[in-house]
Amino acid sequence: MPPIVTDVERLRGHSTPWSARSARVPWRVLVPVLALVAVLSGTVVLATRPASGDSIASARAQAVAIEVKLQAAQNAMSALGQEYDAASARLSQIDTSIASTTAAIASDQRQVSSDRTRLSKAAIANYVSDGTAGGTNSIFSGNEDTNGAATEYNDIADGNINLAMDNLHTAETTLTAQQSQLQTQQGQARQAVATEQAAVEQNNQEIQDQQAALAQENGQINALIAQQQQEQEQAAQAQAAARIASAQAAARQQATYTSASADNNAAPPPTAAGGAGAVQAAESQLGVPYVWGGESPKGSADPGFDCSGLTAWSWGQVGVGLAHYSGAQMSDSTPVPLADLQPGDLLFYGPGGSEHVAMYVGGGTMIEAPETGEAVHLTALRLGGDFVGAGRP
Repeated sequence: MPPIVTDVERLRGHSTPWSARSARVPWRVLVPVLALVAVLSGTVVLATRPASGDSIASARAQAVAIEVKLQAAQNAMSALGQEYDAASARLSQIDTSIASTTAAIASDQRQVSSDRTRLSKAAIANYVSDGTAGGTNSIFSGNEDTNGAATEYNDIADGNINLAMDNLHTAETTLTAQQSQLQTQQGQARQAVATEQAAVEQNNQEIQDQQAALAQENGQINALIAQQQQEQEQAAQAQAAARIASAQAAARQQATYTSASADNNAAPPPTAAGGAGAVQAAESQLGVPYVWGGESPKGSADPGFDCSGLTAWSWGQVGVGLAHYSGAQMSDSTPVPLADLQPGDLLFYGPGGSEHVAMYVGGGTMIEAPETGEAVHLTALRLGGDFVGAGRP
């Protein structure tokens, strides 16, 4: 008895259109299309991490460490520069003090020399003003008063000169000691300047070394990233090639199957009645591809089933007509508790059974035509998710 098609499934991957025959797409045309879709859908970014990822992370960590050292050296340069400037200023002050002290010593020497010359001239002038060279001596002088005055003046002049000389020696001694101390300080200051300058130069070399190391590390990072990108591109190309090869193999296999099935006779009728016969009929179609709206068994020009097409055809082989729509099949079936499931009972999914139907085979197994890209197959009984109940035609 031919199946009664009163309705068809809604469009949901494995559903059937309202007009099954007019909307059916030949499998030999659909396979290359599906192969192309599979290839295109495979061109996604690789989720696996390339082997060079750890190397890039390590190189970046090393670059960060170098940047920290470089920043520290650059910060130290400011302090070292200030210390160098302070040492240079101290040396300049000492040089100025030494020059001032040396100039003071020379000034005192000139002053004493000038005083000595002036006093000597004054004594000579006073002596000449008395008329004779012997006037300063009582033996030759005829004027006792003049002789006494000249002697007193000469004593005063000699005393002033001697005092000036003593003061000069004292000043020279003091200034010489100061100059010696300043020269010692000058040597220390010059050493400090040299030390600070060496520290500045060393720190500057450290900055240059860290900058060079950072540039080298960044270059290594860029090289590793380029290598990583190349590895990803090669992996993507290999994956795409594998998908293409798989799709081509599937297309060749399907073409072989279609050619062979065209030469086969239709599946033999079931030997059992009722649900057991419906299971026999369904199992005879194992391997037939899923075709949206399909209800054509092996031996047909374009064999293929969707979910409700398989159950309707299988029950039709034992004389029970079912609508080609899973929701209608649930409505037309008698609800069955799970504890009373028997082979041939239908399993429904989605609101009102509108999304999918499978057939219970027994032993916790069911048979179904699940979705595009798959074929009629046996699978474990699914009772979770969107399962809504079982029914017996």
